[in-house]
Amino acid sequence: MPVVGASKLEILMRKAASLDIDKNKAKEITDIVEKKLYDLLLIGERNANYNGREVIWESDVPLTKGFLESMQKFRKLEEEIAVEDVLNFLATMPPLKYPLEAELEKRLPEIVGTLIYVLAHLIKEVAPESRKPSSEDIEKAGKILDLTM
Repeated sequence: MPVVGASKLEILMRKAASLDIDKNKAKEITDIVEKKLYDLLLIGERNANYNGREVIWESDVPLTKGFLESMQKFRKLEEEIAVEDVLNFLATMPPLKYPLEAELEKRLPEIVGTLIYVLAHLIKEVAPESRKPSSEDIEKAGKILDLTM
């Protein structure tokens, strides 16, 4: 189960960066977002362990100043992602060593939405002239996201 459905992703990409994506590109984008969400939680797990806790707190997840600013912009889009979809996706991944605190669980949809928002803007930077990104554009933006987060 994807972290966000294709139709919701299409709406988010259009609202965030005026991009039109088809269902084939939706899979490529959700794959990047899902990988990055899991990466963030793995670092959160490491930070929780470092801090002597057996629960991953929101403060353990490495959300940068730029990411938090993008989160505020994502909120202004007034689009919601279902927490159940995010949790169902996480259930398909290798289990984390520690559970997530309730507050972090509630914030997961915003984190996913912000990852989509950031990725949409990276795609727009990679291919500013295109409303319909190519697989290559999406891949480049994904690589930039990996290098920066």
